[in-house]
Amino acid sequence: MENGKCNGGSSVKLPEIKFTKLFINGQFIDAASGKTFETIDPRNGEVIAHIAEGDKEDVDLAVNAARHAFDHGPWPRMTGFERGRLINKFADLIEQNVEELAKLDAVDGGKLFQLGKLADIPATAGNFRYNAGAADKIHGQTLKMTRQALFGYTLKEPVGVVGHIIPWNFPSIMFATKVAPSMAAGCTMVVKPAEQTSLSALFYAHLAKEAGIPDGVLNVVTGFGATAGAAIASHMDIDKVSFTGSTDVGRKIMQAAAASNLKKVSLELGGKSPLLIFNDADIDKAADLALLGCFYNKGEICVASSRVFVQEGIYDKVVEKLVEKAKSWTVGDPFEATSRQGPQVDKRQFEKILSYIEHGKNEGATLLTGGKAIGDKGYFIEPTIFTDVTDDMKIYQDEIFGPVMSLMKFKTVEEGIKCANNTKYGLAAGILSQNVDVINTVSRSIKAGIIWVNCYFGFDLDCPYGGYKMSGNCRESGLDALDNFLQTKSVVMPLHNSPWM
Repeated sequence: MENGKCNGGSSVKLPEIKFTKLFINGQFIDAASGKTFETIDPRNGEVIAHIAEGDKEDVDLAVNAARHAFDHGPWPRMTGFERGRLINKFADLIEQNVEELAKLDAVDGGKLFQLGKLADIPATAGNFRYNAGAADKIHGQTLKMTRQALFGYTLKEPVGVVGHIIPWNFPSIMFATKVAPSMAAGCTMVVKPAEQTSLSALFYAHLAKEAGIPDGVLNVVTGFGATAGAAIASHMDIDKVSFTGSTDVGRKIMQAAAASNLKKVSLELGGKSPLLIFNDADIDKAADLALLGCFYNKGEICVASSRVFVQEGIYDKVVEKLVEKAKSWTVGDPFEATSRQGPQVDKRQFEKILSYIEHGKNEGATLLTGGKAIGDKGYFIEPTIFTDVTDDMKIYQDEIFGPVMSLMKFKTVEEGIKCANNTKYGLAAGILSQNVDVINTVSRSIKAGIIWVNCYFGFDLDCPYGGYKMSGNCRESGLDALDNFLQTKSVVMPLHNSPWM
């Protein structure tokens, strides 16, 4: 493809939209107000369906259902083995509906259909399986007390009713990231999916019902962040909120939690991740990883390597290779197998990205390639690369959340570390080098929660993931994720006539 042109449309049959109502206490119901909102196909700007618009009254109803299910229902009283069995059954149903779920995320969020079938939905099912296996391995500790004649032990108990507020960029994966460990822990929950991508969350609710997850354990309230999301954050009967999204919204959620019942808050927030390419890196591989890191999922990923720092010895060669490869990066219909980049999620995000591109031009950065919208309908943007970017520019400091790369040059290892840390964020980073001493020094010096060495997007269900600084305060994935939804209770009792202490 020539840069700036979409590939053609696809003959893939679009999904039937089966679920558009709120899911509360095991039933699909209308919003109390009767209101709905439009969900839009980002390929063309057309309406897909009208979704129930939940508000505070609906959140109250969902929380009441979750509270009753937690306080009186079977879910937290099951053995971990029994919970795991039902969660595995849920995963079975997800795997049986891979194609339909991938279609929903493609038509609702502009995500690549083939990648959804091969990666996102299988990863979603895998996350439920991973946590199903952990559900019966939640252990406390026996304590060797320092005082004589005391015996102590700890219990790991579910935190209670959880409010999950999930983003639009990975609607299925983030649904599992939040719901799977909290289910395994024995919590009940209210999920508010992003208003842009609610369709798959409602389908998952339907599958959970089919799997035998008890009523009230999983509730889904669709709606807007300023209303339904705010009601969850400030609710007096929610014990914890788990949120993935922007740092600004995360701050508001913490404020609402503090002003209400001091509920626990887990935040996975924004990023402006650096990729450091050293002189000894393979140039072709470096260019491929830089493009993948920045343009994957159309740049709508919080760990995007949107700041690429190249050591001066290979800078010119890397720039040349990046521009060459970016011009062959295929943008088009997410249902087309040859597409590598679909449309941005909605008009608002589309316009935000284009405004940042204009900021880059106006502030003096050099546009190497891209920089424009594609076509006259839908929300497609060319892969865009800037050079001559300085650290006072908005495109250097702000999370754009789109296919926009800033390229910078550095001389020494020390300068590279300083550049990498010159951000308020600290979510992820990449290092490309063959020198183990450089790798060790840089990976220990960058203030970020996950460092990928000679790879990028090295996610794994067993690997904790989360941010430093303003990128969040929790770790997701691995057994750390389960701990987010457990609390520790200590039990202490006297010992009488024990033969040893």
